[in-house]
Amino acid sequence: MVDVILIAAVTQDGFIARHPKETITWSQDLNLFKKQTLGYPLIMGSRTRACIKDELKGREIIVFHRKDKPKDILKRLNTKKCFIAGGGKTNSKFISYLTHLFLTPHPMIFGKGVRLFTDEIKEPELLLEEILPVNKERGIYQYQYKIK
Repeated sequence: MVDVILIAAVTQDGFIARHPKETITWSQDLNLFKKQTLGYPLIMGSRTRACIKDELKGREIIVFHRKDKPKDILKRLNTKKCFIAGGGKTNSKFISYLTHLFLTPHPMIFGKGVRLFTDEIKEPELLLEEILPVNKERGIYQYQYKIK
């Protein structure tokens, strides 16, 4: 079975973007993101894909559309792991398939915008596996959870 890892930079109030068309420039974990996802499929919604300026070479980019079924996309993969990289609707669609959650909370509050999960989800049980430093001076760490 493939590990399905949701990876995201989030604000303290749970947002991944100020609005659906935002090009994310505030995230401090881009280098870690690139290192962790290199060589693995990266699944994202069409809006998220349109907002990414970086080419993300060295990974298969799979654009998830609303009519797609997560199960069908995951069945086609021939890899030990893949990453889900948003947006909120895509994250919500894949919640029942996630094996891990890699979150990097940032010291920011947006108050409104695109939430990590935009649809109602079944609450998963998270087990902390590792904490990686991203920017110690700003208190930014990536929290890696296994989903039970």
